[in-house]
Amino acid sequence: MDEPVGATAAGAVAGAVRRRRIGVLLLIALFAYLVDLGSKVLVVARLEGHQAIQVIGDVVTLQVIRNGGAAFGMGQAMTVVFTMIASAVIVVIWRIARKLYSLPWAIALGLLLGGALGNLTDRLFRTPEVFRGHVVDFISVQHFAVFNLADSAIVCGGILVVLLSFRGSNPDGTVHQAGKGE
Repeated sequence: MDEPVGATAAGAVAGAVRRRRIGVLLLIALFAYLVDLGSKVLVVARLEGHQAIQVIGDVVTLQVIRNGGAAFGMGQAMTVVFTMIASAVIVVIWRIARKLYSLPWAIALGLLLGGALGNLTDRLFRTPEVFRGHVVDFISVQHFAVFNLADSAIVCGGILVVLLSFRGSNPDGTVHQAGKGE
């Protein structure tokens, strides 16, 4: 039996919306990845082995640090684990993208994907060896941490995911409301 014409048209529109959202996700991921990669190439070429550059007095400086661990240098001996986690995050984002109809979620997931790819590239291809590479961090905030633009994309994407979740928004475009029918 054939589907009604309206159902076919609605399905085509929904498919087009999903493809556009995936396109947004991929464009944002590509932008975040290329900005991160370009910044790392530049700072390694221009700053590594040199004095820190003051951006805002001693509060924000630029200096190259090679980080084999996670945030704040924790887990230095677990580089392979962080490589696997980043790979898993990329797979999860791709699986979620198959049902993606929400523009804000596309932006959030694009930031997470671009950041994960940026740091994964370092872990795969930088010294000391494949799968154990150290991430290039270079933005130093006094009394806080040294990080890179991939880390910033991950944090911004993560904050957006939390905000969207608190608002009840789902990646598929639906909205859930706490307390109703639960």
